[in-house]
Amino acid sequence: MKIIGIFIHPIKSCQRIVLNEAEVTPKGFVGDREFMLVDKNHQFMTQRQHPQLARIQVQLTDETLVLSVNSETIEPFILTPNLSGTLLEVNIWRNQTLAIDQGDQVAQWFQTALQLPTDQTCRLVKQSPEYPRPVNPDYAVQKSDRVSFADGYPFLLTNTASLKELNQRIQAHHSPHFPEIPMIRFRPNLVVETDYPFIEDTWKQIQIGEIKLAVVKPCDRCTITTTNQNTGERDPFTEPLRTLSTFRRQPGGILFGQNLIPLNTGMIWINDAVKILKTE
Repeated sequence: MKIIGIFIHPIKSCQRIVLNEAEVTPKGFVGDREFMLVDKNHQFMTQRQHPQLARIQVQLTDETLVLSVNSETIEPFILTPNLSGTLLEVNIWRNQTLAIDQGDQVAQWFQTALQLPTDQTCRLVKQSPEYPRPVNPDYAVQKSDRVSFADGYPFLLTNTASLKELNQRIQAHHSPHFPEIPMIRFRPNLVVETDYPFIEDTWKQIQIGEIKLAVVKPCDRCTITTTNQNTGERDPFTEPLRTLSTFRRQPGGILFGQNLIPLNTGMIWINDAVKILKTE
């Protein structure tokens, strides 16, 4: 088993960046979900309510984020992150935290790019290192475990064999020619190549290269998985959620992928071997 995909999503719910290597910190990969959009009530915004977020492309340089959208009338926006701006009290799931507002210009760019009505204003915020966000204490390995603006945990891992089985079931239900669901629908940080569907359900601790990670909780899936991650369009057949619910529905939700917490820091590279250290 080996890693064949490494991804970060600099702005929560916007497009991903594909990497060959990434640095592991206690709260996830460097650059992953350190920014997010909030509405006028400072509630976090995602593709659940705003699928058009999937159209926002993000490029990273050493000092900037370059934002763009596929439009002839909207120019790219170059953002130099503000590290000491106004602090906003923002809400993400059950957490309240203080985050750094990134200013009026980028807020207006998103307003236009997302085609939001004038009464639905938004702000882009950056996570402040002074106000860390805790992992759900029910699943934390240590009390000090922290997370970025990801939904709940530092890393999400998915398995190629699990996706293959899911696509086979979808095509059996619809047609052999039904388009395969790509892995990007699940917005993982790590993709592991295996021959065993859903073997990740049995893992409790793994090692990727030099990094050890606790496998703490299956990931329950939502309508984002039905959203085309390039266009923002919803799948008219509600796939893959519809088929996934027929064989992966548990008390915790409709499950695909596993949430991980790192036990040390360092680097992960493409083609790193995946070793299973503990199983259920």
